[in-house]
Amino acid sequence: MYAVIKTGGKQLKVEVGQEIYVEKLEAEIDSVVTFDEVLLVGGESTVVGNPLVNGASVTAKVLKQGRAKKIIVFKYRPKKDYRRKQGHRQSYTKLLVEAINA
Repeated sequence: MYAVIKTGGKQLKVEVGQEIYVEKLEAEIDSVVTFDEVLLVGGESTVVGNPLVNGASVTAKVLKQGRAKKIIVFKYRPKKDYRRKQGHRQSYTKLLVEAINA
C-alpha cells in the first residue's frame, strides 16, 4: 500500500517503513506527525482524491532534525565586474512512515 501526500509545497509517494526527508517541521524528535493532505491512496484498489481523499491520513515518526550540505550560489556578469557569492543550507526533517490510514 502506498500514498501520495503533500507537504512543504511538494508531493511525495510514501510507503509504510520508508524513511523520507521533508521540509523542516516544528516537531520534537520521537514525536508522531500526521499528514491529512493525502492526494492518492494505492494498493489493491486505487483511490484518487478530488483534490484530497476524504478520511485518509498518513502517520510518521520524527527521526531527526538536520540541515543539508551547503550549496554555493555564485552570480556574475562577464566583463562587468559583478560577482556575488552566497551559501545556503536547507533545513530538513527525517521521518519514518508508520501507517497509512485509508
